[in-house]
Amino acid sequence: MSPAPGYRDAPLTQFHNEPTDPDEAEDFLRRLYAEQPKLGVDARLVAARVEQVREQIDALGTYAHTRVELVHGARMAWRNSSRCIGRLYWNSLVVRDLRGVTGVDATAEQLVQHLEIAAGQGKNRGRLRPVISIFPQAVPGRPRTVLWNEQLIRYAGYRDGIGDPLYADFTDAVTELGWKGKHSAFDILPLVLQEPGQEPHLFELPEQAVLEVPLTHPELAWFAELGLRWHAVPAISNMRLTIGGVHYPLAPFSGWYMGTEIGARNLADADRYDQLPAIAARLGLDTTRESSLWRDRALVELNRAVLWSFERAGVKIADHHTESRHFLTHIAKEEKAGRTVPADWSWIVPPLSGGATPVFHRYYAEADQRPNFYLDENAKDLSRCPFHASASVAVATSVTGALPAQRTRDHPAVRPAAPAVDETTHEVPVVAESLALGGPDAGPLRKGWLRGNRKA
Repeated sequence: MSPAPGYRDAPLTQFHNEPTDPDEAEDFLRRLYAEQPKLGVDARLVAARVEQVREQIDALGTYAHTRVELVHGARMAWRNSSRCIGRLYWNSLVVRDLRGVTGVDATAEQLVQHLEIAAGQGKNRGRLRPVISIFPQAVPGRPRTVLWNEQLIRYAGYRDGIGDPLYADFTDAVTELGWKGKHSAFDILPLVLQEPGQEPHLFELPEQAVLEVPLTHPELAWFAELGLRWHAVPAISNMRLTIGGVHYPLAPFSGWYMGTEIGARNLADADRYDQLPAIAARLGLDTTRESSLWRDRALVELNRAVLWSFERAGVKIADHHTESRHFLTHIAKEEKAGRTVPADWSWIVPPLSGGATPVFHRYYAEADQRPNFYLDENAKDLSRCPFHASASVAVATSVTGALPAQRTRDHPAVRPAAPAVDETTHEVPVVAESLALGGPDAGPLRKGWLRGNRKA
């Protein structure tokens, strides 16, 4: 392993429509059960499980994870994510098992529920939790539902400079598909879901699903006049989750922001909201000379406003100094457990006052450790420039319990039946039929594999 910086958006071997690698599956299973001795699965039972999985791969081209394997595999993937500074909390990840959910309407509804669960509800609103929603796995030869959005919540960008320039192409695409924004600086883009060979369908996010924070400043009263705001939940949706050789193309995950992601990048970058010149002008700074450090001074005040506003609103956020110390704590804990922590220096070091943080002054090992998340090139292409040809589209005015399903042309409204959701776990039960991985010999889907084989 070489020291960082260095990062691969995708593994050395690209994803292909081919059977699951049985060796990767075995490696994952043995490591998982070695890490979880409390499960009471001894070496004999692990060997039996490995044999079962290999037989499944031979017969079906893939295999299905048990609930335990899915949950811990997703947490391991976060633990192995080299670009994330917040991995100290990896074992607290809330895993929503949605492998039984199919169809654009049911998928959209669950994406909205993801945002609501992540943001907290009632008196817990703003107490953000790390959440991942895992939809059906990739099966060789089977097409899948595609989500165009690279994040569940993003702001539109218009060609006249209003909004987020990063999403100007996406905004053009959904506008041509029938979406109508308010032409404000912070119009929330719709979700776009598409079944193979079908038209894309737009789903407006309901107001209660998007927690936003208007930005003010602890000392500068005029700051509120800038009209800035940002959403609370960063929910990445264009990365492929890979666990034990099984790929989950749609597995959006979310946590909470580190303040610099908003204040030093999203609102500050020249090709994004580019707010530093306006803030510097209001501060009365000399912007004619770079040596006046007007950008730096404006950047600090913008980041102070972000942290102040989120904290005042009771919405969870992290500052870069605290999170840097937490990351070193994470490294120490992992080393004590005998594990290497892969890290991309260029992403771990904050974009503000990097040299003043402890994560700056060291090297990191960079390795492609699995389970992990990988940028899905298909989703990446769609999210950047999704609209290549004219097509009709279904537009849902909102995503609610009863989804409107207006269809254009001669396509009838078809609303696939969604499995019942457990209100206590927010999960959909997985059944063999939903995965189409076989009948009673589908292996881990047989009830009680772990319970029936656990040591007393």
